[in-house]
Amino acid sequence: MLHGWWLWVIVIWSVFMVIFMAIGGFFMFRKFLKKLPKNGGKSDFDVEVENVDLTRHLWNQSEKDLLEDLISPVPSLFRDVARMKIAGKIGELAQREKVTSISEVLVIRGYILATPQPDHQFLRKKLREKNIEITEYQDYF
Repeated sequence: MLHGWWLWVIVIWSVFMVIFMAIGGFFMFRKFLKKLPKNGGKSDFDVEVENVDLTRHLWNQSEKDLLEDLISPVPSLFRDVARMKIAGKIGELAQREKVTSISEVLVIRGYILATPQPDHQFLRKKLREKNIEITEYQDYF
């Protein structure tokens, strides 16, 4: 039988393992759901990849740099997923509006539409740092 402090070490370790496995399982399950086919036989992930591929030639280096700057606070572990989701939304907007190139305005609108509300505070701060007027984007926030 275990007694004293060693018992507490095992109990605490077990609790941490259950918590970490639950967090990992949550993110794996979200990724699994994202790859399940929806209407038309395509998953959300497939649609994002298709939007990015169809609009890849429309991106200029300055817009790529802006996107990288906007996703910089995202932890590096999740940055690729965030980049793909935001670029997919930007590609969707570009196709819908039939633009000839991706603009700064389109990048900012796509970022706003693709990210959850708490991330918008960082975006506002970043746009102020870059001296970009945010009043024209108020409808999208």
